[in-house]
Amino acid sequence: MPEILPAEYDTLLAEHADTWDAAGELPHDLLRELGKRGLLCAQVPTVHGGLELDSGTNGELTAQVGARCSSTRSVMTSQGMAAWAIQRLGDPEQRATFLPDLVGGQLAAVAMTERDAGSDLSGVATEITLDGDTVLVTGAKRWTTAATYADLLVVFGRHDDGAAAVVVPTTAPGVTIEPVPTPLGCRAAGHAHVDLDRVRVPVRNVLGGGGPSLALLVTTALAYGRMSVAWGCVGILRACLRASTEHAARREQGGKPIAGHQLVARQLADLYVAERAATLACEHASARWDARSPDMVMAGVLAKYTSARHAAAAGATAVQILASWGAADSGPVARAFRDAKLMEIIEGTNETCQLLLAEHALTARSLP
Repeated sequence: MPEILPAEYDTLLAEHADTWDAAGELPHDLLRELGKRGLLCAQVPTVHGGLELDSGTNGELTAQVGARCSSTRSVMTSQGMAAWAIQRLGDPEQRATFLPDLVGGQLAAVAMTERDAGSDLSGVATEITLDGDTVLVTGAKRWTTAATYADLLVVFGRHDDGAAAVVVPTTAPGVTIEPVPTPLGCRAAGHAHVDLDRVRVPVRNVLGGGGPSLALLVTTALAYGRMSVAWGCVGILRACLRASTEHAARREQGGKPIAGHQLVARQLADLYVAERAATLACEHASARWDARSPDMVMAGVLAKYTSARHAAAAGATAVQILASWGAADSGPVARAFRDAKLMEIIEGTNETCQLLLAEHALTARSLP
Protein backbone atom coordinates (compact mmCIF):
# COMPACT_ATOMS: atom_id res chain seq x y z
CA MET A 1 0.00 0.00 0.00
CA PRO A 2 1.37 3.49 -0.78
CA GLU A 3 2.50 5.46 2.27
CA ILE A 4 1.21 9.03 1.93
CA LEU A 5 1.27 10.29 5.50
CA PRO A 6 4.72 11.70 6.43
CA ALA A 7 6.60 9.15 8.53
CA GLU A 8 6.89 11.40 11.58
CA TYR A 9 3.11 11.74 11.79
CA ASP A 10 2.52 8.05 11.15
CA THR A 11 4.83 7.22 14.07
CA LEU A 12 3.26 9.88 16.28
CA LEU A 13 -0.26 8.56 15.68
CA ALA A 14 0.78 4.95 16.25
CA GLU A 15 2.60 5.74 19.49
CA HIS A 16 0.04 8.06 21.07
CA ALA A 17 -3.40 6.93 19.82
CA ASP A 18 -4.09 4.99 23.03
CA THR A 19 -3.16 7.95 25.22
CA TRP A 20 -5.36 10.35 23.25
CA ASP A 21 -8.21 7.84 23.26
CA ALA A 22 -8.01 7.47 27.04
CA ALA A 23 -7.83 11.24 27.54
CA GLY A 24 -10.65 11.88 25.06
CA GLU A 25 -8.69 14.61 23.34
CA LEU A 26 -6.26 15.09 20.45
CA PRO A 27 -3.43 17.64 20.63
CA HIS A 28 -4.74 20.87 19.11
CA ASP A 29 -1.31 21.80 17.78
CA LEU A 30 -1.08 18.47 15.95
CA LEU A 31 -4.43 19.02 14.26
CA ARG A 32 -3.38 22.50 13.18
CA GLU A 33 -0.08 21.18 11.84
CA LEU A 34 -1.88 18.52 9.83
CA GLY A 35 -4.29 21.19 8.62
CA LYS A 36 -1.48 23.51 7.51
CA ARG A 37 0.02 20.67 5.49
CA GLY A 38 -3.33 20.22 3.75
CA LEU A 39 -3.67 16.68 5.08
CA LEU A 40 -7.03 17.14 6.80
CA CYS A 41 -8.82 18.00 3.55
CA ALA A 42 -6.37 16.86 0.90
CA GLN A 43 -8.75 17.15 -2.07
CA VAL A 44 -8.90 20.96 -1.87
CA PRO A 45 -7.63 22.33 -5.23
CA THR A 46 -4.11 23.74 -5.44
CA VAL A 47 -5.51 27.09 -6.54
CA HIS A 48 -6.76 27.47 -2.96
CA GLY A 49 -3.55 26.13 -1.41
CA GLY A 50 -4.62 22.48 -1.14
CA LEU A 51 -2.95 19.26 -2.26
CA GLU A 52 -5.67 18.44 -4.83
CA LEU A 53 -5.35 14.68 -4.33
CA ASP A 54 -7.62 12.45 -6.35
CA SER A 55 -10.17 10.40 -4.43
CA GLY A 56 -8.17 7.18 -4.50
CA THR A 57 -4.97 8.77 -3.20
CA ASN A 58 -6.88 10.69 -0.55
CA GLY A 59 -8.59 7.43 0.35
CA GLU A 60 -5.29 5.66 0.95
CA LEU A 61 -4.19 8.60 3.13
CA THR A 62 -7.45 8.28 5.07
CA ALA A 63 -6.95 4.53 5.48
CA GLN A 64 -3.39 5.04 6.70
CA VAL A 65 -4.54 7.50 9.36
CA GLY A 66 -7.55 5.30 10.19
CA ALA A 67 -5.28 2.31 10.81
CA ARG A 68 -3.42 4.33 13.43
CA CYS A 69 -6.04 6.54 15.08
CA SER A 70 -9.73 6.62 14.16
CA SER A 71 -10.24 9.79 16.17
CA THR A 72 -7.77 11.67 13.99
CA ARG A 73 -9.37 10.14 10.92
CA SER A 74 -12.76 11.37 12.17
CA VAL A 75 -11.43 14.92 12.28
CA MET A 76 -10.16 14.42 8.71
CA THR A 77 -13.62 13.32 7.65
CA SER A 78 -15.20 16.36 9.29
CA GLN A 79 -12.71 18.79 7.77
CA GLY A 80 -13.04 17.15 4.37
CA MET A 81 -16.83 17.32 4.46
CA ALA A 82 -16.72 21.01 5.35
CA ALA A 83 -14.25 21.74 2.56
CA TRP A 84 -16.24 19.69 0.05
CA ALA A 85 -19.48 21.46 0.98
CA ILE A 86 -17.82 24.84 0.48
CA GLN A 87 -16.24 23.70 -2.76
CA ARG A 88 -19.49 22.34 -4.20
CA LEU A 89 -22.05 24.73 -2.75
CA GLY A 90 -20.09 27.96 -2.48
CA ASP A 91 -19.60 30.57 -5.19
CA PRO A 92 -16.08 31.51 -6.39
CA GLU A 93 -15.73 34.28 -3.81
CA GLN A 94 -16.77 31.98 -0.95
CA ARG A 95 -14.36 29.27 -2.10
CA ALA A 96 -11.55 31.82 -2.26
CA THR A 97 -12.47 33.09 1.22
CA PHE A 98 -12.93 29.87 3.19
CA LEU A 99 -10.92 27.10 1.53
CA PRO A 100 -7.47 28.67 2.10
CA ASP A 101 -8.33 28.86 5.81
CA LEU A 102 -9.08 25.13 5.92
CA VAL A 103 -5.65 24.30 4.49
CA GLY A 104 -4.02 27.01 6.57
CA GLY A 105 -4.58 25.64 10.05
CA GLN A 106 -8.20 26.48 10.80
CA LEU A 107 -10.41 23.54 11.80
CA ALA A 108 -14.00 22.92 10.74
CA ALA A 109 -16.97 20.73 11.61
CA VAL A 110 -20.23 19.98 9.82
CA ALA A 111 -23.39 20.40 11.89
CA MET A 112 -26.24 18.29 10.47
CA THR A 113 -27.74 15.89 12.99
CA GLU A 114 -30.46 17.00 15.40
CA ARG A 115 -32.45 15.31 18.14
CA ASP A 116 -35.29 14.49 15.71
CA ALA A 117 -33.22 14.43 12.52
CA GLY A 118 -30.66 11.66 12.22
CA SER A 119 -30.85 9.19 9.38
CA ASP A 120 -33.92 11.09 8.16
CA LEU A 121 -32.67 14.64 7.88
CA SER A 122 -36.00 15.88 6.59
CA GLY A 123 -36.76 16.57 10.24
CA VAL A 124 -34.12 19.31 10.51
CA ALA A 125 -35.56 22.21 12.51
CA THR A 126 -32.63 24.66 12.49
CA GLU A 127 -33.69 27.97 10.98
CA ILE A 128 -31.51 30.30 8.89
CA THR A 129 -33.40 33.58 8.65
CA LEU A 130 -32.50 36.60 6.54
CA ASP A 131 -32.18 39.85 8.50
CA GLY A 132 -30.90 42.67 6.31
CA ASP A 133 -27.34 41.93 5.23
CA THR A 134 -27.04 39.20 7.88
CA VAL A 135 -28.72 35.91 8.73
CA LEU A 136 -29.79 34.58 12.11
CA VAL A 137 -29.09 30.91 12.81
CA THR A 138 -31.15 29.18 15.51
CA GLY A 139 -31.17 25.48 16.29
CA ALA A 140 -29.65 22.60 18.23
CA LYS A 141 -27.26 20.17 16.58
CA ARG A 142 -26.25 16.87 18.14
CA TRP A 143 -23.18 14.63 17.83
CA THR A 144 -21.21 17.09 15.72
CA THR A 145 -17.82 15.46 15.15
CA ALA A 146 -14.76 17.69 15.73
CA ALA A 147 -16.92 20.54 17.05
CA THR A 148 -14.76 20.90 20.19
CA TYR A 149 -11.77 21.70 17.97
CA ALA A 150 -13.56 23.72 15.30
CA ASP A 151 -13.00 27.35 14.38
CA LEU A 152 -15.80 27.15 11.81
CA LEU A 153 -19.06 25.23 11.56
CA VAL A 154 -20.87 24.47 8.32
CA VAL A 155 -24.45 24.44 9.60
CA PHE A 156 -27.32 22.94 7.61
CA GLY A 157 -30.82 24.29 8.15
CA ARG A 158 -34.07 25.56 6.67
CA HIS A 159 -33.93 28.85 4.76
CA ASP A 160 -36.96 30.55 3.15
CA ASP A 161 -38.81 27.85 1.18
CA GLY A 162 -35.72 25.69 0.79
CA ALA A 163 -32.57 25.02 2.74
CA ALA A 164 -29.08 26.40 3.13
CA ALA A 165 -25.65 25.69 4.51
CA VAL A 166 -24.02 28.58 6.34
CA VAL A 167 -20.48 29.05 7.66
CA VAL A 168 -20.59 30.01 11.34
CA PRO A 169 -17.50 30.94 13.41
CA THR A 170 -17.56 29.09 16.73
CA THR A 171 -16.59 32.34 18.46
CA ALA A 172 -19.79 34.08 17.31
CA PRO A 173 -22.13 35.16 20.14
CA GLY A 174 -24.86 32.58 20.67
CA VAL A 175 -22.76 29.51 19.82
CA THR A 176 -22.50 26.99 22.67
CA ILE A 177 -20.47 23.80 22.32
CA GLU A 178 -20.95 21.02 24.86
CA PRO A 179 -18.65 17.98 24.52
CA VAL A 180 -20.29 14.55 24.47
CA PRO A 181 -19.06 12.73 27.59
CA THR A 182 -17.44 9.28 27.23
CA PRO A 183 -18.53 8.31 23.70
CA LEU A 184 -18.32 4.61 22.86
CA GLY A 185 -15.77 5.03 20.11
CA CYS A 186 -13.54 7.62 18.45
CA ARG A 187 -13.31 9.07 21.93
CA ALA A 188 -10.89 11.84 21.01
CA ALA A 189 -12.73 13.00 17.87
CA GLY A 190 -14.25 16.03 19.58
CA HIS A 191 -17.91 14.98 19.42
CA ALA A 192 -20.15 17.72 20.79
CA HIS A 193 -23.66 19.08 20.93
CA VAL A 194 -23.93 22.53 19.40
CA ASP A 195 -26.60 25.05 20.36
CA LEU A 196 -27.17 28.08 18.13
CA ASP A 197 -29.17 30.91 19.71
CA ARG A 198 -29.90 33.62 17.14
CA VAL A 199 -26.33 33.54 15.92
CA ARG A 200 -25.78 36.44 13.54
CA VAL A 201 -23.39 36.04 10.59
CA PRO A 202 -23.02 37.95 7.30
CA VAL A 203 -25.33 36.85 4.52
CA ARG A 204 -22.25 36.20 2.39
CA ASN A 205 -21.59 33.19 4.68
CA VAL A 206 -24.65 31.42 3.23
CA LEU A 207 -23.10 29.05 0.70
CA GLY A 208 -24.31 29.67 -2.82
CA GLY A 209 -26.93 32.07 -1.57
CA GLY A 210 -29.22 29.32 -0.27
CA GLY A 211 -32.37 27.98 -1.90
CA PRO A 212 -31.62 24.35 -2.91
CA SER A 213 -33.54 21.48 -1.34
CA LEU A 214 -32.33 20.08 1.95
CA ALA A 215 -31.93 16.65 0.33
CA LEU A 216 -29.55 18.05 -2.29
CA LEU A 217 -27.45 19.89 0.29
CA VAL A 218 -27.20 16.91 2.61
CA THR A 219 -26.40 14.49 -0.21
CA THR A 220 -23.54 16.73 -1.31
CA ALA A 221 -21.88 16.67 2.11
CA LEU A 222 -22.70 13.05 2.92
CA ALA A 223 -21.23 11.82 -0.36
CA TYR A 224 -17.79 12.93 0.78
CA GLY A 225 -18.36 11.77 4.35
CA ARG A 226 -19.36 8.28 3.30
CA MET A 227 -16.28 7.93 1.12
CA SER A 228 -14.04 9.08 3.96
CA VAL A 229 -15.66 6.74 6.50
CA ALA A 230 -15.41 3.84 4.05
CA TRP A 231 -11.68 4.36 3.56
CA GLY A 232 -11.26 4.87 7.31
CA CYS A 233 -12.84 1.46 7.82
CA VAL A 234 -10.28 -0.01 5.43
CA GLY A 235 -7.69 1.34 7.84
CA ILE A 236 -9.45 -0.31 10.77
CA LEU A 237 -9.49 -3.60 8.86
CA ARG A 238 -5.78 -3.36 8.10
CA ALA A 239 -5.01 -2.66 11.75
CA CYS A 240 -7.05 -5.69 12.83
CA LEU A 241 -5.45 -7.92 10.21
CA ARG A 242 -1.94 -6.78 11.15
CA ALA A 243 -2.45 -7.25 14.88
CA SER A 244 -4.18 -10.61 14.44
CA THR A 245 -1.61 -12.16 12.09
CA GLU A 246 1.31 -10.98 14.22
CA HIS A 247 -0.26 -12.39 17.39
CA ALA A 248 -1.35 -15.65 15.76
CA ALA A 249 2.13 -16.24 14.36
CA ARG A 250 3.89 -15.93 17.73
CA ARG A 251 1.30 -17.12 20.28
CA GLU A 252 1.60 -20.87 20.87
CA GLN A 253 -0.98 -23.35 22.09
CA GLY A 254 -0.65 -27.12 21.89
CA GLY A 255 2.98 -26.87 20.84
CA LYS A 256 2.49 -24.69 17.77
CA PRO A 257 1.47 -21.13 16.84
CA ILE A 258 -2.28 -20.65 17.03
CA ALA A 259 -2.20 -19.66 13.35
CA GLY A 260 -1.66 -23.36 12.71
CA HIS A 261 -5.01 -24.24 14.29
CA GLN A 262 -7.71 -24.46 11.66
CA LEU A 263 -10.35 -22.40 13.48
CA VAL A 264 -7.92 -19.52 13.98
CA ALA A 265 -6.70 -19.86 10.40
CA ARG A 266 -10.31 -19.51 9.23
CA GLN A 267 -10.63 -16.29 11.24
CA LEU A 268 -7.44 -14.92 9.69
CA ALA A 269 -8.74 -15.79 6.25
CA ASP A 270 -12.00 -13.98 7.00
CA LEU A 271 -10.08 -10.87 8.07
CA TYR A 272 -8.00 -10.93 4.90
CA VAL A 273 -11.07 -11.36 2.69
CA ALA A 274 -12.85 -8.52 4.54
CA GLU A 275 -9.91 -6.14 4.05
CA ARG A 276 -9.66 -7.01 0.36
CA ALA A 277 -13.41 -6.69 -0.24
CA ALA A 278 -13.58 -3.30 1.51
CA THR A 279 -10.50 -2.01 -0.32
CA LEU A 280 -11.87 -3.05 -3.71
CA ALA A 281 -15.24 -1.45 -2.95
CA CYS A 282 -13.49 1.79 -1.97
CA GLU A 283 -11.22 1.74 -5.01
CA HIS A 284 -14.26 1.31 -7.23
CA ALA A 285 -16.09 4.15 -5.50
CA SER A 286 -13.07 6.45 -5.76
CA ALA A 287 -12.71 5.70 -9.46
CA ARG A 288 -16.37 6.59 -9.99
CA TRP A 289 -15.88 9.75 -7.91
CA ASP A 290 -12.88 10.91 -9.94
CA ALA A 291 -14.72 10.18 -13.18
CA ARG A 292 -17.75 12.13 -11.89
CA SER A 293 -19.82 9.15 -12.90
CA PRO A 294 -23.62 9.36 -12.49
CA ASP A 295 -23.42 6.46 -10.02
CA MET A 296 -20.66 7.99 -7.86
CA VAL A 297 -23.02 8.66 -4.94
CA MET A 298 -24.38 5.12 -4.93
CA ALA A 299 -20.88 3.68 -5.29
CA GLY A 300 -19.98 5.61 -2.15
CA VAL A 301 -22.98 4.20 -0.30
CA LEU A 302 -21.95 0.69 -1.33
CA ALA A 303 -18.36 1.26 -0.19
CA LYS A 304 -19.43 2.72 3.13
CA TYR A 305 -21.89 -0.08 3.85
CA THR A 306 -19.45 -2.82 2.83
CA SER A 307 -16.49 -1.37 4.72
CA ALA A 308 -18.37 -0.50 7.90
CA ARG A 309 -19.98 -3.93 8.20
CA HIS A 310 -16.67 -5.68 7.62
CA ALA A 311 -14.82 -3.39 10.06
CA ALA A 312 -17.33 -3.97 12.85
CA ALA A 313 -17.11 -7.74 12.39
CA ALA A 314 -13.31 -7.58 12.13
CA GLY A 315 -13.01 -5.76 15.44
CA ALA A 316 -14.86 -8.59 17.18
CA THR A 317 -12.83 -11.25 15.36
CA ALA A 318 -9.52 -9.60 16.24
CA VAL A 319 -10.45 -9.41 19.92
CA GLN A 320 -11.33 -13.11 19.79
CA ILE A 321 -7.98 -14.01 18.25
CA LEU A 322 -5.95 -11.93 20.70
CA ALA A 323 -8.13 -13.12 23.62
CA SER A 324 -6.90 -11.53 26.87
CA TRP A 325 -4.39 -9.40 24.93
CA GLY A 326 -7.31 -7.87 23.06
CA ALA A 327 -9.56 -7.48 26.08
CA ALA A 328 -7.70 -4.55 27.66
CA ASP A 329 -9.36 -1.21 26.85
CA SER A 330 -6.37 0.00 24.83
CA GLY A 331 -4.40 -1.00 21.76
CA PRO A 332 -5.47 -1.06 18.11
CA VAL A 333 -7.76 -4.06 18.47
CA ALA A 334 -9.75 -2.77 21.46
CA ARG A 335 -10.07 0.65 19.81
CA ALA A 336 -11.12 -0.97 16.54
CA PHE A 337 -13.81 -2.96 18.36
CA ARG A 338 -15.29 0.27 19.76
CA ASP A 339 -14.58 2.65 16.90
CA ALA A 340 -15.88 0.40 14.12
CA LYS A 341 -19.32 0.13 15.68
CA LEU A 342 -19.79 3.87 15.27
CA MET A 343 -18.93 3.50 11.59
CA GLU A 344 -22.11 1.47 11.17
CA ILE A 345 -24.07 4.50 12.38
CA ILE A 346 -22.45 7.74 11.20
CA GLU A 347 -22.99 9.22 7.71
CA GLY A 348 -25.98 6.92 7.26
CA THR A 349 -26.74 3.83 9.33
CA ASN A 350 -26.39 0.35 7.90
CA GLU A 351 -30.16 0.24 7.59
CA THR A 352 -30.29 3.55 5.69
CA CYS A 353 -27.60 2.30 3.32
CA GLN A 354 -29.53 -0.94 2.81
CA LEU A 355 -32.67 0.98 1.83
CA LEU A 356 -30.70 3.13 -0.62
CA LEU A 357 -29.00 0.08 -2.13
CA ALA A 358 -32.30 -1.80 -2.41
CA GLU A 359 -33.89 1.15 -4.19
CA HIS A 360 -30.91 1.31 -6.54
CA ALA A 361 -31.12 -2.42 -7.22
CA LEU A 362 -34.80 -2.11 -8.14
CA THR A 363 -34.05 0.83 -10.44
CA ALA A 364 -31.16 -0.95 -12.11
CA ARG A 365 -32.72 -4.41 -12.35
CA SER A 366 -32.97 -4.24 -16.13
CA LEU A 367 -29.26 -3.52 -16.52
CA PRO A 368 -26.82 -6.32 -17.36
